[in-house]
Amino acid sequence: MPGIPVNPTVLKELQRQLNQELSASHDYLSLAVWCANANLKGFARFFKQQAAEEREHADKFMDHLLSRGQLPEIGAVKAPRGEFNSIQEAAKHAQAMEQKNTVGVNSAYEAAVRENDLPAQVMLQWFISEQVEEEDWADEMVDRVQHAQSPGGLAQLDRHIERILREEDN
Repeated sequence: MPGIPVNPTVLKELQRQLNQELSASHDYLSLAVWCANANLKGFARFFKQQAAEEREHADKFMDHLLSRGQLPEIGAVKAPRGEFNSIQEAAKHAQAMEQKNTVGVNSAYEAAVRENDLPAQVMLQWFISEQVEEEDWADEMVDRVQHAQSPGGLAQLDRHIERILREEDN
């Protein structure tokens, strides 16, 4: 199916970001496993949910490419970091991942604007808005973890996260 052609520069950026989303999913899954091992069940569940969300983001890139007659190229995913010294370090890792994702989305959008690729611009505008939310929650998570360093504070925060996620499921 031919679809609306994709400029090679834009195609390269969309393929790169697709794989960056898959890598982020892998990273979040690793964070979830580390948290589960550290008996931080709320954080584990949250990071597992984020892993699924990043996979959905990759699917959006795949669907966009396929609808435009392009075969998505799925690259190798580098093994994620699996060891952290603290939940604070893990939270900062997630924050850095979201910042990197924002840079990637912005780079893809800039290429789409330069090449006047309107369909890619429209699709990427959703991701730009999404990254504002993602960076906001990452910043909030780092801040909350830093403030929860008192005895029992981290356990209370973990239970709070678990409770919020349960409420969202209902």
